[in-house]
Amino acid sequence: MPRWKLNTEFTIDSAHFIQGYDGKCGRMHGHTYKVRMTAISTKLNPSAYLKTPDMVCDFKELKWAAADFEKGGLDHAVLNEVIPVVTTAERIAEYLHTETMKRLPDGIELIVTVWETENNWVEYTAD
Repeated sequence: MPRWKLNTEFTIDSAHFIQGYDGKCGRMHGHTYKVRMTAISTKLNPSAYLKTPDMVCDFKELKWAAADFEKGGLDHAVLNEVIPVVTTAERIAEYLHTETMKRLPDGIELIVTVWETENNWVEYTAD
């Protein structure tokens, strides 16, 4: 059976602090997060922009978080005011996965990778 893997990467400039963290990460600071979204599917789907089943999903749906905070994304947001959990890289990846899956057709496997720095990243996927 064929499988398609759709990938996109973008950055989000955001501030946060890790509530309860005993160290400098417990204070407000910022990151340029690099995010990779990988959508995997065994079938092609229509979208809001293409009515025929010819894409895994629309790149626009994967990149929603790259939009400015005032336009519904996470760019230039204080993540602690948006994400309802402790803002570790792990929880940010989980949040991005949960919110992105709401925008995707059924049957898509999603892998979210979040780089907090060039050398530190996390991958999240649901079982």
